[in-house]
Amino acid sequence: MKSLSIDSTAGRDEIAEADQRAAKRYTSLIRAAKLVSAHGEFVCVIRDVSSTGISLRMFHDVPGDEVMDLELQNGDRYELSKVRCNAREASFTFADEVEVEGLIRETWKYPKRQLRLNLVIPLSVTTLAGTFRAVTSNLSQQGASIECDARFALDQTVRIEGKHMPEVRAKVRWRKDNCYGVVFDNTFTLREFGVLAAQFQCPTLVRSDEV
Repeated sequence: MKSLSIDSTAGRDEIAEADQRAAKRYTSLIRAAKLVSAHGEFVCVIRDVSSTGISLRMFHDVPGDEVMDLELQNGDRYELSKVRCNAREASFTFADEVEVEGLIRETWKYPKRQLRLNLVIPLSVTTLAGTFRAVTSNLSQQGASIECDARFALDQTVRIEGKHMPEVRAKVRWRKDNCYGVVFDNTFTLREFGVLAAQFQCPTLVRSDEV
């Protein structure tokens, strides 16, 4: 591989960007993942990746943390350091060089499932019997895991609503004690899902024209 001549006085950012340019990049992946920071978990889209770095696009402003983790849908996790940021897009370097083919293949140890965020969102769950308080333990575009003291039957239809979350109809698919898994009748788009998560965890990242 052709070596790069880097000025010894160059800053850390210039060196990191030079290293990224030197590594073979895989572009146009357009794959959903989540960016985990001190402010919460946020939906992102992988744009391109190399063994030394990665570029991500958000559906809102990028969190301000300098060090964050990228978590793939299969649970694989990578520590990132921010190199460059421009509103909704950012470039990062990996803490350790990664095996790109493995990241792209995204091998699954367990049955494949949609991207989930570990969000604790207070909700109201309404049935013909009344309205009950609940809280999510995780949320996806298609459904949620919730905790509620009320008793719901399998396949029962409920209406769910919360802060920043529009009312959605859902069906109970599983239950264990006071925990339930529900599937939404109408799923969120990836953008809607990303904006909702940011509004709840760190609303300053969301501009008024994105709501």
